[in-house]
Amino acid sequence: MTSQKSPQTMKPATAAKKLGVYLQATPAEFQEGVVSRDELDALQADPPQWLRDLRRDGPHPRPVVATKLGISISGLTRGGVEEALTTAQIEELKADQPEWLRTERAIQAEVRREAVRVKDKQAKDKKAAEAKAAAAAAPQRANGRPANGRPANGRPANGRAANGKAGGTRRGR
Repeated sequence: MTSQKSPQTMKPATAAKKLGVYLQATPAEFQEGVVSRDELDALQADPPQWLRDLRRDGPHPRPVVATKLGISISGLTRGGVEEALTTAQIEELKADQPEWLRTERAIQAEVRREAVRVKDKQAKDKKAAEAKAAAAAAPQRANGRPANGRPANGRPANGRAANGKAGGTRRGR
């Protein structure tokens, strides 16, 4: 008994988010229906004119606006930008460089620098941990003896036990 596999569908809001467009600016038929994974792939591979126009001219959703301005979405909110902006409005903001935008760009630049610093530190710490693990796994000296100076049998090189006695038991004689 084989079951028919139903196509995976998504809400228009999810599809608009994946396409990077503002849902309210899309055509009514897109907003009212559901979008299958195949339809989404087709829209991404060969976008219709309305999608190309939206991507070029806007209005753009907040994540796209934030990216185009070089700031975070929270920075948009702090700057008082609550609505979707068109490409022309975004370019106007870039040209005017209001104080809030300069501040948010500086904050974003600091966040990026800190992220790079943390990533570099994590890579350095990981490399040090790997080197330490490698050293612990094979603590051999050049003479073939372990770092504790004892051969593989655990006895000192002079053949005596740690208590200084010859070791081993001799019975008889």
